[in-house]
Amino acid sequence: MNQNLIHPNHIAIIPDGNRRWAIDHKLPTIEGHRRGYENVVRIMEYLRKLEISTVTFWAFSVDNWQRSKDEVKHLMRIFELFIDKHLKEAIKNEVKLIHIGRRDRLPESLKNKIKAAEEKTKNFSHFFFNIALDYSGRDEIVRAVNKVSSMKYQVSSMTEDDINNNLDLAGQPYPEPDIIIRTGKQIRLSGFMLWQSQYSELFFPNKYFPDFREADIDMILDEYRIRQRRFGK
Repeated sequence: MNQNLIHPNHIAIIPDGNRRWAIDHKLPTIEGHRRGYENVVRIMEYLRKLEISTVTFWAFSVDNWQRSKDEVKHLMRIFELFIDKHLKEAIKNEVKLIHIGRRDRLPESLKNKIKAAEEKTKNFSHFFFNIALDYSGRDEIVRAVNKVSSMKYQVSSMTEDDINNNLDLAGQPYPEPDIIIRTGKQIRLSGFMLWQSQYSELFFPNKYFPDFREADIDMILDEYRIRQRRFGK
């Protein structure tokens, strides 16, 4: 069997359920987000130790701007703290940090930190950590189509390769996730990586993200290894 079929190269995670976890534990919403942030670090490090080349986390969706101003402000601050605290470790472990999604609506301070992190890790090529921030799959496709249409006179001549080459993960060795995990007890992708998820194996553990652990990753990988991936053949 092809080794790539039993050892995933790219795992994408929708870390859902932080707010509901906080409510269940009678804690403020921001504490749920803080616990979720801590768990992102834990899971990311574990996947790196497992030699998973590419990890993508959906940190903030296009629709999340509809949340309260205080919650959005707090989340943006968490993203800044994440970069401040873990950039040195990413450099030490040669992890390439990449933002996917829109950048124009992010706070200026966060944009600057993202730009600096990407610049300092741009030469790494073994581990990729994608942070999907102000991201949706539809928006990504629209942006890709707009890029292609601005380069081509005949939009009708647009090809799949044209779209692939202008998506947010273009140029990465493994742009399509082998596995997509959504925590939070919801069984849907909510538009996450619409183009790239055509043949992704989907997992929906019945846990909120702050309770998601390394053992859950192990169980998912065990299940993944026995699934038959035919890719339409």
